Amino acid sequence: MAQRSNTPEEHRNSAKLPPRDYMPAVCAVNGELEANTTNDPSFSNKTSIKEFVYSEEDLILAEPLSEGGGCSGTETKPPSRFDITLQTGWLEKMALGFFRYNLGELETRILPGDFKFIAQLNIQRGLERRKPQDIQSIQQRFDPHQFNFNKIQHEEVLFQITKQPVRVEPHLNLEFKIQECKKTDQGERWPTSRNACGSAEVRVALSKAWKCSGVWAVINVSPLEFGHVLFIPDPALCLPQILTADLIQFGIESVLLSAQRGFRVGFNSLGGFASVNHLHLHGFYLDHKLFIESASTEPLCPEKNFHLLSHFPARAFLFYTNGHTLEELARIIQKVTDCLVAKNIAHNLFVTRGCAPWNPVNPQFNTGIRIFIWARKSSFGAKEETAFNVALCELAGHLPIKNQEDFSTITEASAVTIVQQYLLPEDEFSKLTTELVKLLSEE
Repeated sequence: MAQRSNTPEEHRNSAKLPPRDYMPAVCAVNGELEANTTNDPSFSNKTSIKEFVYSEEDLILAEPLSEGGGCSGTETKPPSRFDITLQTGWLEKMALGFFRYNLGELETRILPGDFKFIAQLNIQRGLERRKPQDIQSIQQRFDPHQFNFNKIQHEEVLFQITKQPVRVEPHLNLEFKIQECKKTDQGERWPTSRNACGSAEVRVALSKAWKCSGVWAVINVSPLEFGHVLFIPDPALCLPQILTADLIQFGIESVLLSAQRGFRVGFNSLGGFASVNHLHLHGFYLDHKLFIESASTEPLCPEKNFHLLSHFPARAFLFYTNGHTLEELARIIQKVTDCLVAKNIAHNLFVTRGCAPWNPVNPQFNTGIRIFIWARKSSFGAKEETAFNVALCELAGHLPIKNQEDFSTITEASAVTIVQQYLLPEDEFSKLTTELVKLLSEE
């Protein structure tokens, strides 16, 4: 039976957000709105951007579940400071018309079947979404002449997120190394090239640079759900769409900053339906439980919290954490994604609250964070599907449908058929699994 997703106003009421009178004013410089009408990457340093500062104490870690609660995720909690800041800003931008369309109500169907896929009708996103860039390689370098986030309008920026304490190593000449990186020859690729830009030292330098300057939270002007934002490490660094350990850690921490179980974060690699080759994550609220949150798994390298999601149409590698030692976990996850980049294998990552993989249905176990990685076929030049594209949401079981006919007729079986066309063949996936287990076991 079709359901509808909450409207932005209903989200406001259910979350008990401040009334519109208390909404902060749109960022202004000299009392007036400023738009970035140039391609100057230093735009971020010339405008006034609100800042959201958080610390370890703001992370909402795993808690024991109520008796009989399992991992249902039905418990409601007051919104966190992060939720209020993001949602009020997002609603303000929607009211002021900075999106390409008013999201409105999303008609929603839970498809009958074992996996409870969530189909949502979102015609406008299919029509208004920015045309993806021409991508030829997972390792493709940043191209300043293509659209990138240095070219967005100032009004699209919600706030800048920084974490305390900021760790800085003053002996690193970051500016010199960054400028050298930007001068890299056009033929080189990040991060597998052996030039200066691909070196471990410069990757650390760039990472520390954006940790100092923070992550931008920017509205996705073609939203797929309520609160849909992009998390962008300092855009002026011009980083290509290749995951770093610091951004992985930030993605996990952003989910932990939210008190709402429905806040999810994800990443599309180049060739995995990323539309912009400029490093970013997606974040959004989805008030429906996903099958993968509590799906059973198989251990691969349990000492590294590395598991296999096998009882699901889209097999995935899974990491789990209760919210502690995130820096180390992010480093391990990056080893996996770096391996995929080196092999030119497209991939998608999805972060959500979920159950411990060793016992997903027993309420005595805590609920923590599940991080999924799908290694998949590349979609270079692939014709888009009429119903939905297969990216981070769709692989997780959330299907934004582009047209009314497909929304009305889609079944679990037909959705599975579309998704599985983009998965690696069985023999290739098995070989990759063996290699990743060996890689992590040798640490």
